[in-house]
Amino acid sequence: MESAEIVKSLENIISKDLIKTNEPMKNHTSFKIGGPAEIYIKITSIEELQKVLEFAKKGNVKITILGNGSNVLVSDKGINGIVIKTNLKEINIENKDSENVEVTVNDAVPIGFLAQKFLKEEITGFEELSGIPGTIGGAILMNAGAHGKEIKDIVTEVTAMDYNGKIFNFTNEEAEFTYRHSKFSNGEYIILQAKMLLQKGSKEEIKAKMDEYAQYRKEKQPIEYPSAGSTFKRGTDFITAKLIDEAGLKGYSIGGAKVSEKHAGFIINTGDATAKDVLDLARYVTDKVYEKFGKKIEFEIKILE
Repeated sequence: MESAEIVKSLENIISKDLIKTNEPMKNHTSFKIGGPAEIYIKITSIEELQKVLEFAKKGNVKITILGNGSNVLVSDKGINGIVIKTNLKEINIENKDSENVEVTVNDAVPIGFLAQKFLKEEITGFEELSGIPGTIGGAILMNAGAHGKEIKDIVTEVTAMDYNGKIFNFTNEEAEFTYRHSKFSNGEYIILQAKMLLQKGSKEEIKAKMDEYAQYRKEKQPIEYPSAGSTFKRGTDFITAKLIDEAGLKGYSIGGAKVSEKHAGFIINTGDATAKDVLDLARYVTDKVYEKFGKKIEFEIKILE
């Protein structure tokens, strides 16, 4: 199906101003890398999403779901078909008892925004995750974590939709959370919403923890450069960044992609990196670490093409 024909059909479902063609994906990823999306749209309701999925299925049009673009690398060729960015951002807070709070949050709510909301409402249990870039949907998809806590530790239920538009509710156990992985990682479902169980706390204590974790991130991570966060997964019996450092790869670069001198576990974009630069550098690092230590390190970032 031609782009113009797809756009015409989409205009019957969503507002025309929420549809873009040949949209540079570098504008929508934290890596600031990526070719154009054939068609890029924003979804503002579950009903719209169901209708777009129905149309795409009938027309055999490829669908790609994008969150905040913080743990992805988009290919230099871009993405064919429709890239969907959901724009569902509701937050509902309910006191369960004198100590516990149940929070229902939509997938597109940014983690940093939610953390500030919790600070204002004096809700604790989220501080460790407060500096993670991205949205709740993306954090659940990959079971994001920091400072010894993972999203699985607070999520009680996940609502998701399959590509036929059917909606399912999954318990924490059914979500099959493991290290940087969940039931949703294979792309069979689109995360819509999550319920979390948190606790009432002290604003001063919450802020102190958030400030501490923010300072740690500023000192230890190359947040001054575009990246997709930690590039490689943690080893089962080794610290990946330590091996990369000991292999003498800090500061090594290919094109505009570089192994951060601040944290060897990050590949950064020094300004004009391509997806090819990043992948070539990641392969080089992987090969050198295996050659020197006999350890296989895995790429953590999701590749979209």
